[in-house]
Amino acid sequence: MPKIYPIKELRNTTEISEMCHESQEPIYITKNGYGDLVVMSIEAYEKVLAKLELYEKLAEGEGQLREREKMIPVKDAFSRIRSKYGEK
Repeated sequence: MPKIYPIKELRNTTEISEMCHESQEPIYITKNGYGDLVVMSIEAYEKVLAKLELYEKLAEGEGQLREREKMIPVKDAFSRIRSKYGEK
């Protein structure tokens, strides 16, 4: 369950820091009852970034596979060209 604190709690920086390191999850900070900030440990942040990078690479690979499915072998391509334009 996410931890949510009002912005005035940021005065207790040591306590917030300890909570971030213990939970390894973000802490949501509200201002006037609305979400305003997210605070997290560097370790948790780096894990999030690593996941994003992995997802980006997976998406790129999937895109390359889709493009590859549209490709045909060179031998077939030359056969099509020869049949269309005749062999010279």
